[in-house]
Amino acid sequence: MSRVGVLVGVGVGPGDPELLTLKAVRELREADRVFVPETATSAGGAGRAETVVAAHVAPERLVRLGFAMGDAGERDARWDAAGAAIAEVVRGGGTAAFATLGDPSVYSTFAYIVHTVRALAPAVTVRAVPGITAMQDLAARTGAMLAEGTDSVALVPWTAGEARVRAALDTFETVVIYKGGRQLPRLLDVVREAGREQEASVGTHLGLEGEVVSTAPGLAAGPAPYFCTVLVTPERGGTARGARLRDTEGSRA
Repeated sequence: MSRVGVLVGVGVGPGDPELLTLKAVRELREADRVFVPETATSAGGAGRAETVVAAHVAPERLVRLGFAMGDAGERDARWDAAGAAIAEVVRGGGTAAFATLGDPSVYSTFAYIVHTVRALAPAVTVRAVPGITAMQDLAARTGAMLAEGTDSVALVPWTAGEARVRAALDTFETVVIYKGGRQLPRLLDVVREAGREQEASVGTHLGLEGEVVSTAPGLAAGPAPYFCTVLVTPERGGTARGARLRDTEGSRA
């Protein structure tokens, strides 16, 4: 019986090729095939993940897989085609690396790829290499602290609806909102209505040509690309050093 190979999801970060981990680079270079996603916005040219990977892997080793983000029927057909291409590699005992923006476990197409490939090659071994997320990159670029002491953090996709976003803004110290670029003006209205505009920052095309990072009060007014990150963190000016840690210690007393 022939050996079934490996599928590894490699998080390649938000856009800056220098934000790949050493392990991610090694996995990409050692894989028999490196698959990179292509969407309607990148058709005919390199997508964001491919742009990052191409800085570390020879272009001739990359295989583009088309994906659709709109029509459900087309989306399922593209998942099936992508899964079949990857299954061909692993059924022959090879290692297929799938490059995904950010981290493979955070709103990644990798989850659907794994489901599809396992249906075609049940014995496949699946691994994942974590990647730096857009919220971490944006926090670093703006000098924001994602969490300190007793802070809680919420990650919410705008596609979950305004009510979920409003609830997070009312409940959590730090709120990260993904997938809202196309409706950015409305999203920022919701942030303003929650009284947190001064705590917000917006990042698009992080680490790539055309990168835009805006902080209050200069937040972007128009629509942005789908891959847009809105970060809302509490203002910490005037807070005594270690105050939130002391809050934690008090709760244990």
